[in-house]
Amino acid sequence: MKNATLHQLKVFEAVARHSSFTRAAEELFLTQPTVSMQVKQLSKAVGLPLFEQVGKRLYLTEAGKELYTTCRELFDRLSQFEIAVANLKGLKQGSLRLAVVTTAKYVIPRLLGPFCQRYPGIDVSLTVDNHERVIEGLIDNRNDLYILSQPPEDLDVSIHPFLENPLVVLARRQHGLADQKNISLKRLAEEPFIMREPGSGTRNAVQKLFDEYGLELKVKLDLGSNEAIKQAIAGGLGISVLSLHTLALEGTNSPFTILDVENFPIQRSWYVVYPSGKQLSIIAQTFFEYLLNEGKAVAEETAFQGIFSLSKKENEV
Repeated sequence: MKNATLHQLKVFEAVARHSSFTRAAEELFLTQPTVSMQVKQLSKAVGLPLFEQVGKRLYLTEAGKELYTTCRELFDRLSQFEIAVANLKGLKQGSLRLAVVTTAKYVIPRLLGPFCQRYPGIDVSLTVDNHERVIEGLIDNRNDLYILSQPPEDLDVSIHPFLENPLVVLARRQHGLADQKNISLKRLAEEPFIMREPGSGTRNAVQKLFDEYGLELKVKLDLGSNEAIKQAIAGGLGISVLSLHTLALEGTNSPFTILDVENFPIQRSWYVVYPSGKQLSIIAQTFFEYLLNEGKAVAEETAFQGIFSLSKKENEV
């Protein structure tokens, strides 16, 4: 083990956690051959195989299980050390690790701007991923704070809303329903929908609403990103329900319109989440308080003010 490196241990821990070389490579921004080589070298340093392949499944050996436990303890201690050092440095230096769901990429960078200007010595690591992956990171305590629109109900976590996140029905401007008012949910159910993957917070919220009224949600197309959904809408493939924040950069010449539908917008919030009992560094605590106390005001001073005004205007016309 004298020849093992911290990098090799991090690679091994990611592979063991995901039970996948491919997903570990994606998380670490490495190629799969590089990940395989690092694990092979670590296994050689240990002197025993760390994984065994049974069919298409990857399993830890006994030696691998022991090393995985050791890695988690080591990384937890290193994380505690980082917090201690950050607290000693105050807000002059340090890092902030955030994990956000994909829709939040329209929100958090704009909120980070003023915060980073206020504390220029802080380095921010921002991970953008789907809901499932962010929850996995929350369970494994990989980051300082997590931004979600659908907080978990079955985990022991601290949950705090900090900004409204209304969901609206989006269509292209030439759509047949664009000029209609108070469209019934039953009429909307006749339209083909373009939605995020099953399990996403937005899709769950829409499905719940349709289920309450005994209506079928006709999903014509599943797409993995909001930008892809917007392109599909512009191409006339259907309508969708998205966060109003996804229109932040559209401007006045946007090809989209917000349909006036009963029971919409679906009122939701953004939440900042972290494991209960987690010791936040002074930097994480400061950003947490910034979101709760200033997040809404900062958002209203940016491009969001325009889209909220647009939404209000369309609903009043």
